[in-house]
Amino acid sequence: MRKAFPLLAALLLQAPVQAQTETAYVTDNLRLGVHQASDTSDRPFRTLESGEPMDIISRNRNYANVRLSDGVEGYVKATYLVFEKPAKLIVAETETEKVALQKELEGMKAAFAAPAATIMSLEQQLAESQAATETRAAQMSELSVQVDEFRGRQDQFKYSLPITWVGGAMFLCLLAGFLAGLWWVDHASRKRHGGIRIY
Repeated sequence: MRKAFPLLAALLLQAPVQAQTETAYVTDNLRLGVHQASDTSDRPFRTLESGEPMDIISRNRNYANVRLSDGVEGYVKATYLVFEKPAKLIVAETETEKVALQKELEGMKAAFAAPAATIMSLEQQLAESQAATETRAAQMSELSVQVDEFRGRQDQFKYSLPITWVGGAMFLCLLAGFLAGLWWVDHASRKRHGGIRIY
């Protein structure tokens, strides 16, 4: 227990120090002076930022005679020259490319906004047409069932006549039978009485 106490106290004393620490990084920003003297012993007449390009006219182990992009010539320390783009320049180019791509993406979104709306409208019309087609197909199915039922009834009663026709024919038959009976009675009576009607 006594051995654990100093260890615990040491941990508690270090806790505030750890809580106040912050993460830091080495800067990538380098300022390089351009001199008139070939050994850069004079004061620089111009300062270059990290990532600025230049052409090397001549160079030794320590110094380089350079021509800047605007045509100005001078001497710089050769140890600060690299032949690969520094991270700062790469990041700047990447950011520029990112902004250009974002603008291009926004332009493409704007260009495809109208066709997208047209596509959505056409898809909605297609869905409505499909729904109407399904409704009509259901109606046609119901009508087909009804037609089959009517055809079945027609086959069932194809040799039968309507009740009005049958009633009319029966009435005509009764009337014809009644008239024929009257004629027969009249004919038989006149034949019996020598051709004279007695009624």
